[in-house]
Amino acid sequence: MTTFDQRRDAFENRFALDEALRFKAVARRNRQLGIWAAALLGKSGVDAETYASEVVAADFEEAGDEDVFRKLRADFDAAGVAESDHQIRRTMSELLAQAVQQIKTEG
Repeated sequence: MTTFDQRRDAFENRFALDEALRFKAVARRNRQLGIWAAALLGKSGVDAETYASEVVAADFEEAGDEDVFRKLRADFDAAGVAESDHQIRRTMSELLAQAVQQIKTEG
């Protein structure tokens, strides 16, 4: 195996690990985001956990975060929760950073 092959394999392995970390972090962020949103929607206990699972599932509709954002925005609007788009997106960003840090600490 040449040095080039070794470097290529190392980059491919690093990419795969980064993608696995990102998937875990986004899933964790979505769960935490669901718990945050559930509290604003007046849900607790099993209802909050169920809602958090719905937020996680919403992320599989399309690539990116817009599907999760749209779910939260629609649910907040339907319930009369006064959270701005900026606040929702900021919370999404903050919780993603926390999730990445938690996963790195665990691993």
